Amino acid sequence: MEFNFYSFILDNLESAGAIGGYVSLSIIGFSLISFATKKRHDNVDSQIGPKWAHPIIGSFLGAIPGCGATIVVASLYKNKKISFGGLFATFISTLGEGSFVLLGASNEADVAGNLKAYVIITIFGFIAGIVFGYLFDILGFRAVSENSQVKHIGDQKLQIKQNTLSAMFIENLGFYAIIVMAIFLAPGSIMALWGGSIDSISILTFWVSVLLTSTCVVYYCVSIFIYKNHDCYSFNNTIKSSILHAILDVAMVVTYVFIGLFIANYIIDILVGAETFDIWMTSSAYVVILLAALIGVTPGCGGVIAVVVAFITIPNFPISALIAAAIATSGDGIFPLLAENRKDGFIVSGFGLVVALVVGYLALALGI
Repeated sequence: MEFNFYSFILDNLESAGAIGGYVSLSIIGFSLISFATKKRHDNVDSQIGPKWAHPIIGSFLGAIPGCGATIVVASLYKNKKISFGGLFATFISTLGEGSFVLLGASNEADVAGNLKAYVIITIFGFIAGIVFGYLFDILGFRAVSENSQVKHIGDQKLQIKQNTLSAMFIENLGFYAIIVMAIFLAPGSIMALWGGSIDSISILTFWVSVLLTSTCVVYYCVSIFIYKNHDCYSFNNTIKSSILHAILDVAMVVTYVFIGLFIANYIIDILVGAETFDIWMTSSAYVVILLAALIGVTPGCGGVIAVVVAFITIPNFPISALIAAAIATSGDGIFPLLAENRKDGFIVSGFGLVVALVVGYLALALGI
């Protein structure tokens, strides 16, 4: 059969956009909830609870979908409001933005199967976070913060005056375009959770999904390489800035979903073949777990999103590998942690990788 590259690109753009419809709802929704909660509880930093409970609290916060919890806990840790065990528990239990992709609905996704996988991953991450969080606190590990906040604020003020054209695209044109397309795709995304669809506008939905993915890719690239003013870990003071950060996260997630789908589908369908790849997945689970953990430990949510996409698209992809990637990832919270104390950031990532491999192989041994 002749390979049609144009159709292949369109199909992957549409699949990523379909997942992006639900991702947009989830990320923007959680952002608004977090904004409202912060406004109501401005003194959250002083209400983290007794130190003996920090690993439990941290693991619980990490289990909340998205990267918001890791960012908040990294700030609490900087201000010495939570122990290192609580910090580590949060980073162990989080699935980051990968949670929204796993819970998303599209032709690529088995909603019931993904929901079951999400519950399993959350349970493993939550328990592992508590156990290893308490281990670090019992060992008495403490860190000395290296505050670089003043320099960062100065750099941010300088950046505000730069990149006017990119700022117009990020803060206005692209911002509102993604919101409008997300709103349009919202009904279909919600119906897809129950296996439904809106057939009367299926063609329009297809092209809007393609356009959403394309816009998100451009938006993400501009924000990374030109705009460079996305302080994703700062506390938002206005609802516009809160939603702007959410849209930047949406663009990042959809971009990585598209890249993951493109690579996975190209390797499976074109380079290797579905049957051969299926054999690899069932015969090399130990290697898959190792690779998934190594991909997951990369800074940010891109690695774990790629593994989640692989789980969604690749038949017989071991859930134990997804568990390993979920535990290894630190989400976007690793960036403020590295900015404040690079040593602690490397410790969290290094030990997180070790825990991920231990738990991943344990899950495989248990037949999960």
